[in-house]
Amino acid sequence: MSIRVPLGSLALPLAAVLLAVSLISGPAAAHHSFAMFDNSRSITLHGKVTAYQWTNPHAYLEVDAEEAGGGTKHYTLEMTSINMMSRGGWTSRTVKAGDVVSVVVAPLRDGRPGGLVLEVTLPDGRKMLPGVPNAQNYKRTS
Repeated sequence: MSIRVPLGSLALPLAAVLLAVSLISGPAAAHHSFAMFDNSRSITLHGKVTAYQWTNPHAYLEVDAEEAGGGTKHYTLEMTSINMMSRGGWTSRTVKAGDVVSVVVAPLRDGRPGGLVLEVTLPDGRKMLPGVPNAQNYKRTS
């Protein structure tokens, strides 16, 4: 004995399931990995903060870093989520434009002036960790 179900009666439940799956998977697909950052080395930047963006899904720190031969180079540095940073003591006012900081960064693999913030030394000497997942896998070389 077999039961026959008209295809038309499956259309509405199937559409509802597909809609639910697309809504759930959208935010997950939008989040990226940290593969663009070189975890085999680090660089240390010293310079003036030009912007600090306390935003989701990631905070950003912009720094005009001093160059060895003189002058500055602008770096856009990615941080983790503000939720993770809050757990480490960060707030929207931890850093402000004009602050002079030192930043340990896992640089971008493609050589552009940017990277993933691993540690920030604030003007008062406090060292702040931004809560990078698997931070122990990022080699410190500078």
